[in-house]
Amino acid sequence: MGFNSKIITHLMGLLLLFNGGFMILAALVSGIYQDGVTLEITLAAIVTMFIGVLAMFFTRGHDKEVNRKEGYIIVTFGWIIMAASGVLPYLFSGTIPNITNAFFETMSGYTTTGASIIDDIEILPEGILFWRSLTHWIGGMGIIVLAIAILPLLGIGGMQLFAAEAPGPNADKLHPRITDTAKRLWLIYFGYTVAETILLKLAGMSLFDAMNHSLATLSTGGFSTKNASLAYWNNQPLIQYIVIFFMFLAGSNFVLSYFAFKGKVQKIIRDEEFKYYTAFIVIFSVIVALVIYFKANVPITEYHPMVLGDAESSFRHSLFQVVAIVTTTGFVTADFTAWTPFITVFFFGLMFAGGSAGSTAGGIKIMRHILIIKNGLLEFKRTLHPNAIIPVRFNNKTVTEHVVYNVIGFFVLYMLLFVIGALVLGFLGLDFDSSIGGAASALGNVGPAFGSLSPLNNFNSLPALGKWWCGFLMLAGRLELFTVLILMTPYFWKKT
Repeated sequence: MGFNSKIITHLMGLLLLFNGGFMILAALVSGIYQDGVTLEITLAAIVTMFIGVLAMFFTRGHDKEVNRKEGYIIVTFGWIIMAASGVLPYLFSGTIPNITNAFFETMSGYTTTGASIIDDIEILPEGILFWRSLTHWIGGMGIIVLAIAILPLLGIGGMQLFAAEAPGPNADKLHPRITDTAKRLWLIYFGYTVAETILLKLAGMSLFDAMNHSLATLSTGGFSTKNASLAYWNNQPLIQYIVIFFMFLAGSNFVLSYFAFKGKVQKIIRDEEFKYYTAFIVIFSVIVALVIYFKANVPITEYHPMVLGDAESSFRHSLFQVVAIVTTTGFVTADFTAWTPFITVFFFGLMFAGGSAGSTAGGIKIMRHILIIKNGLLEFKRTLHPNAIIPVRFNNKTVTEHVVYNVIGFFVLYMLLFVIGALVLGFLGLDFDSSIGGAASALGNVGPAFGSLSPLNNFNSLPALGKWWCGFLMLAGRLELFTVLILMTPYFWKKT
């Protein structure tokens, strides 16, 4: 095929070493809490790292140059290798003995989807819960590094976060070396995680719960240590407001956080995507809050202890769920599918929003929506003035036709894959609500869905084939479609 298989294998080995190192961290947590699975997690780490060392040893004389095709293979198979090795702590400890379930949970973790097959989360050992949250954090950190350092080099439009003219930060690189840019963004990511852990601990969470929820928040993942998710702390509003704040940060462009720390506040204020991102969240939250306040007659249960007409509760729950869905974090404070049919349809639409480009959020991304809408509106002008050159502008810069076409192509592919995804789930026996909700949730890396996959339930009811299919949708959505789907085209594998 003409591929440099040695460099591909060498990098897969490096990823396995990386993954094994994080398993050691989970084993340390397991040892501290004496949960009885320290040996099993340690063994999983040793096996993972041993395979990684072997892969790197036998390919140590590799050619260091990576071409574009090899880049696609490295990115896609890198995520698959991480998920395949990530199942070992679950399998070795016996907490998820079924390979299909273990792979689903792990892929959901690395893709920061947050959909789970575990019926009772709270009986899991602390080491396994921490590993589960770490898979989120690795995936969230990985997508930033991927977006900054790899995908722009592969020429993937829409995700050309710093190579394309459309996203504003392009003109102000953090550092001339792209690897140093990735390091700076990773430090921000790490710093936010530590800050949220401290704040949640001070607000009343245990240190263990605070760590796990911080790992899941900054990665926009959604795995919780409680069966009720954040609804467990419905009587502690401060905890939920802290999580809302960090979900909002995680769903915004991390480059803007860098500018904030450098005191360049004007860059944030002028950023068009950030303005729309913030405005959408505010407007959507107000709409949902008003509906809840006046219409939602929700019974008082563990999942939604809120009363009709309670202003603060209505505002907090609406803001929390809007931010959780838009940023694709997927935490829940209530079963939002019980908040009137209008709210159910409304949240289904939000599943296609996505956070900002350059964030850990999944979905289509706000930037793409803005460009599609702007281009659509400009078509009216172009129709009236066929000879005029009327370009799309973003952040006061002209967006090239190549980027616009790429964004439109992405949107069409995304919706097509969503329809196919829902059809497959329907074919496997899911009802209409569950099929479209499950496909939208998996592809957008959201987490909770509708029907049998609602916040009150989980994805364990899916048939085995449905779990593997949703795993594929999670991966495709997380890696921006093109990266995965291009490997399925015959011309990719032809010699050039």
